Amino acid sequence: MINIIDYEMGNLRSVEKAFETLGFAARVSADPKDIATAEKVVLPGVGSFRDCIHNLRAGGFVEPLMAHIEAGKPMLGICVGMQMLFDESEEFGRHEGLGLIPGRVVRFPSGMEEDGERLKVPHMGWNDISLRSPSPLFAGVEDNSFVYFVHSYYCAAQDPEVVAASCRYGEVEFCASVRHGNIMATQFHPEKSQSIGLKIFKNFGDLP
Repeated sequence: MINIIDYEMGNLRSVEKAFETLGFAARVSADPKDIATAEKVVLPGVGSFRDCIHNLRAGGFVEPLMAHIEAGKPMLGICVGMQMLFDESEEFGRHEGLGLIPGRVVRFPSGMEEDGERLKVPHMGWNDISLRSPSPLFAGVEDNSFVYFVHSYYCAAQDPEVVAASCRYGEVEFCASVRHGNIMATQFHPEKSQSIGLKIFKNFGDLP
């Protein structure tokens, strides 16, 4: 069973539907106790880091999520679900994350340009990713594949070894995906990334 955490801050139904389309048993659950009975856990996230981490803690999800990770079971973070794995974010002030991956979440600089045109923030739409280090999420995924992003802040990882994929937007090459043991995450949205996203979800669902 794949448990998709419902802490009122995620694109939940589309994630659930993608896994079900691929033949995996998936459930959206607002009950922290359901994490203990799951083989795999997905932590989605839409909105601000501040609100997401508040809801995650207030809902009682942190302790069972940590127990799931410590047990060696696969965990997938998506968008702000990836950002919360880091030490802290500067969005709307300084906010402490889960501290599972060393690094900070920072905003894209204003005034970036490409080919003489000003780039918008948020970074929104299709962009290609460069595969950096091995991750089971990207088995069978070609380098420079295009995926879908929606974000104004990005993860700056301290350890380059955890960066599974990167992406360039303007002058910034940022972390598009991380892998640290059984912890995997993407800044982009697999559920919006068509065939590549489904392949990534399949790879996660197939993990032992």
